[in-house]
Amino acid sequence: MSSPAPALPDKPKRRGLLIGIVAAVVVVVVVIVAVVLGTRNDDTATTTAAGSAPAQTVKIGVADKSLDYWKTYVDLAKSKLNVTVDLVNFSDYSLPNPALSQGEIDLNQFQHIQYLANYDVTAGDDIQPIGGTAIYPLPLYSTTAKSPSELPEGAKVAIPNDDINQARGLLVLQSAGLLTLKDGGNAFSSIDDIETKKVDVTAVDASQTAGALQSGSVAAAIVNVNYATSAKLPETDIIAKDDPSDPSAAPYVNIFAARAKDKDNETYLKLAALFQDPAVQTVFTKDYPNAVVSDRSAADLQADLATVEADAKAAKGK
Repeated sequence: MSSPAPALPDKPKRRGLLIGIVAAVVVVVVVIVAVVLGTRNDDTATTTAAGSAPAQTVKIGVADKSLDYWKTYVDLAKSKLNVTVDLVNFSDYSLPNPALSQGEIDLNQFQHIQYLANYDVTAGDDIQPIGGTAIYPLPLYSTTAKSPSELPEGAKVAIPNDDINQARGLLVLQSAGLLTLKDGGNAFSSIDDIETKKVDVTAVDASQTAGALQSGSVAAAIVNVNYATSAKLPETDIIAKDDPSDPSAAPYVNIFAARAKDKDNETYLKLAALFQDPAVQTVFTKDYPNAVVSDRSAADLQADLATVEADAKAAKGK
């Protein structure tokens, strides 16, 4: 007898085995794809055009966001740091520091060391400088006189009414021979310290000095640089100013300021340093050729602030 033919495998069972293998492979592939996609999604959330820094939005309080260099600054913040800078405009000097202190903005850039020291001492606050920008001259403008000596006896002159800019304005008027101050004056002098005068000094809100001059209600006015720029006051109308390059002008360096708890914030420090970028400086120095740019470190500026705050406390008897 011939040997029986070999038995063939059971076809239904083979098909079931293959289906099981395929299903297992599909599951593995799905898991791998999910992991890869998840990883890629995570990378997308953290990878930026500027590198691996996460995207952020930072609100900075300023006195005039329409100035040309701010556009360059905002564009660079996005391209280099992946930070969207939201400039918040303040027309009143008394508002940006309280807004910063209360968390309405993250940084501000409108004031100098002397102003901040007076604010911190008066308000019992602790806002700190984290980067310098420039020292601007403080000019005396007139649309009628070509020099301080041409101002008539008793002419009305407007100066800012905030404590620090008022004192600085008075020192400019004194150096121009228009008045004398008690003991030669200082960074905390007020109208009450005027001993002799040729002109009638009136203190108004800093934002109103340019308007008072242009309306003809005063013969001359001390006008801060941002308000002079907004009012389009020509430099040919400047009849006196202080010297921003003089060592005594150091406390008048304008600054980026942050809450004390944020003074070491890496993003904020980078934003402060970004002002010194050549692209920003090209626009800034074109608009303000008389300004003296300052890139002093945050630590140095904070040391200066501490010194001026001590002077402010002494002046106020605190």
